[in-house]
Amino acid sequence: MAVLQLTGRAYAEMIAHSYDGLPMEACGLIVGTQGGGSNSTAKCVRFIATENDANSSKVYTIPPKAHLRAELDAEANGYEIIGVMHSHTHTTAYPSPTDVAQAPDPGWHYVIVSLRDDAPVLRSYRIVHGTIVEEPVTVTR
Repeated sequence: MAVLQLTGRAYAEMIAHSYDGLPMEACGLIVGTQGGGSNSTAKCVRFIATENDANSSKVYTIPPKAHLRAELDAEANGYEIIGVMHSHTHTTAYPSPTDVAQAPDPGWHYVIVSLRDDAPVLRSYRIVHGTIVEEPVTVTR
């Protein structure tokens, strides 16, 4: 099973951006390396916080210009966009039917930060042809 490795900084930025977005869902892009094979470790080297173009507490949309800028910056530094993060303001950290329907890339990591409980919960998933598989997340210094 693949593992998603986050730097401590990226993890903290995802949590902070989720709170900053309240009462709306927050979102952003995950930049790093995928690793090779199904049992490899994908490494997030940077989190790029974006606006939520949907301006909604139930759905998110990454602005196309922000996505393009992130992609160009990642490629210029030898990385790629490997996933997306968004928050759930009132529900668990599990993909909703809308999240599954709009999952654009089966190779991406779909990170959800839930703010439903007292402490935030961050979980990551792979979504391939509607099938949701949770993957372990590790946080490094």
